[in-house]
Amino acid sequence: MRGVQERGPVPTLRARRLALAGAVAMAVVTADQLTKAWALRALDDGPVHLFWTLRLNLSFNSGAAFGLGKGLAPVLAPLGILLVLVLLGLGRSAVTTGAGAVGIGLVVGGALGNLADRLFGDHDGSVVDFIDLQWWPVFNAADAAITCGVVLLLATGWRGDDRRNDAAESESESPAATGRRT
Repeated sequence: MRGVQERGPVPTLRARRLALAGAVAMAVVTADQLTKAWALRALDDGPVHLFWTLRLNLSFNSGAAFGLGKGLAPVLAPLGILLVLVLLGLGRSAVTTGAGAVGIGLVVGGALGNLADRLFGDHDGSVVDFIDLQWWPVFNAADAAITCGVVLLLATGWRGDDRRNDAAESESESPAATGRRT
């Protein structure tokens, strides 16, 4: 067959979704760590008012989400590691849709960003927070990613009838459907 080039193996749909989840997680960790590094430098002199009730205000959270359990930083790091491992295990079942892959990537990336603060930060196991609405607990980019990821997973049904979706997507990507020759 002339004109048909042999391409390497085509990644499966699941492999592409896992790659998407990994890319989203890496982007979240990168954005989270860059914004925290910026906040540590730029907000050392005090808060910066942006508009309405939104301000950037450097704080350190030694507790869990929303400041609950203050002072539990030594316990939260091992729990964070366990949480990430559980999320990675559950993530395999959540990446059955593109939205599920993005959702699990947001949650894992956020968890890894905050875990990095607890394990490698220079703040006695505390997490750097700096987004302050003044009517909500102070948070960071990792917290926002976790929240958005959970909402996305809940909104998309986490584990709907994905076999039907996978079959439809696989069929639409078949060589006959795309005009490719095998």
